[in-house]
This record gives sequence, C-alpha cells and structure tokens, in this order.
Amino acid sequence: MSDVFIHSSANVSNQANIGNGTKVWINVQIRENVTIGSNCIISKDVYIDHGVSIGNNCKVQNSVSVYSGVTIEDDVFVGPNVSFTNDKVPRAFNSNWKITPTLVKKGASLGANATIVCGITIGQYAMVAAGSVVTKSMPDHALVMGNPAKVVAYVCECGNRLDSHHKCSVCGQVANIKNASEAV
Repeated sequence: MSDVFIHSSANVSNQANIGNGTKVWINVQIRENVTIGSNCIISKDVYIDHGVSIGNNCKVQNSVSVYSGVTIEDDVFVGPNVSFTNDKVPRAFNSNWKITPTLVKKGASLGANATIVCGITIGQYAMVAAGSVVTKSMPDHALVMGNPAKVVAYVCECGNRLDSHHKCSVCGQVANIKNASEAV
C-alpha cells in the first residue's frame, strides 16, 4: 500500500488491499478482505464491511456504510449518507440470513441520502437523485428519482440529460440506450 494516505484516526484492517493514490480520511473503518482501487477518496466517517470491492477513481462521501455484498465498479460517486442494505428480510433474531448482493456499475452517481435496497444493479453512468429510494435495478444512463425511484430521463457519461435521440447537448456524445421505455 505505497502512496496511500490513511488518516491517523482511521481503522484499516491489515487484510485490506488499497490501491495507490487512495486517500482514507477521518474516522473511517475498513474491514478485512476489502479491495479498494487506486485514486479513490474514502471520506470522513465511512464504514466499509468485510469483503466489499470498490473500483478505481471512486469517491465515497461522508457517513456512508458499504455493507458486505456490495460491489462498486470504477469511477463511481457515492454521495454523503447514502444507505446500502444487504438483507432482504431483516430480523434481529434471524440467524440464517443471507447476504443479497448489489452491483453499482462503472460511472454511476448516487446522490446524497439515497437508499439502495439490496439485490439490484445500478447501470453504467446511471444517476440516482438525492433522497431517492432505489428498489429495482436501473438501466444504463438512467436518471431516477423518488420513492420508489422511477426513471425520469437518461443522462450522458458527463451527467447531463440526453435528448429524445439520446444525444447530449453539452458534450455531443450519443449514448447507446437499451430499453429506453423501461421503468424502475
């Protein structure tokens, strides 16, 4: 773990694998068998549970808990206080519970205070509006909002809305949108 910054107040397992250029800030806890890629920012008060995988160039903002079963690919933004779950049927007395996996694909952005219910996939370059509750998988480039979250538009890799021909008026890119009528 050369060229990794770990704040003195962070608690990082010696069984975690953290890539070069990553910064781990105040009061972070990173458990055993975690893999975090290069050039990530793990902000204040973040908890990363055992076995979690986070890709390269990710930003995990303040007070996020990333539980076992969550996989975050490269270039993902996780806003402050995003809440992940990993148990479909939570009961304090259930000793036979199973982790239900969640996948956040490359380039996705999760807005502040969003809740991500386990067992779903968030598509590439998708965007979750702040405060949304995502209960179903969402397609690539989808912009979702609400409770439960629904597709309201599609966005470019640069984050701006696409027109009806899936072209971005800001960068000019045309996105390959599959199942554009698909709702969450």
